[in-house]
Amino acid sequence: MPTHRVSVNGEVRELPIVNVGAVSVALLNLLGDTVFTEAAADALAARLPQGVEVLVTPEVKAVPLAHAISVRTGVPYVVVRKTEKPYMVGARRHTVVSITTGSPQDLVIDGADVPRLAGRRVAIVDDVVSTGGTLTALAELLRDVGASHVATMVVFTEGDERDDVVALGHLPLFAADAAEAPGAASSAPAARE
Repeated sequence: MPTHRVSVNGEVRELPIVNVGAVSVALLNLLGDTVFTEAAADALAARLPQGVEVLVTPEVKAVPLAHAISVRTGVPYVVVRKTEKPYMVGARRHTVVSITTGSPQDLVIDGADVPRLAGRRVAIVDDVVSTGGTLTALAELLRDVGASHVATMVVFTEGDERDDVVALGHLPLFAADAAEAPGAASSAPAARE
């Protein structure tokens, strides 16, 4: 399987290139990769803008990253769920289609978390931002609950580079058939050290 090499704070990984429909992507999975997640958290915590009062992260792959940044900075975090749970009361929701799912999914803030967000300066924390669909839906959801979205912090941007996020590096998009073609992927580092 072709891979794409990335580096964050000296931690190097070979990300598998996987097909997600019309394109293939270098798949970053922070779940279970404690060393890489901690390296990314160190770098992002150092770049957290002054005055951020709450971190918000979509479940599930970015949750360990948000937790690690929270531990380093003392800024609490809220997890936005992708399904409404029976225990949620007064949940708020937006629907989005992301590049990795290809189908509509909900973003849900538990009503119990709304007071933790209302009137607060919030930074969104995610693993990768590509088309920005999830980011836009999260920002709208935060606006709906009275939070002020002041920053977005990600490990990597993907596709088009973005000036509106704090990112540690950039991932290119690959041709749809790149996931099947041995040696088709780039091995150049995608992250700034």
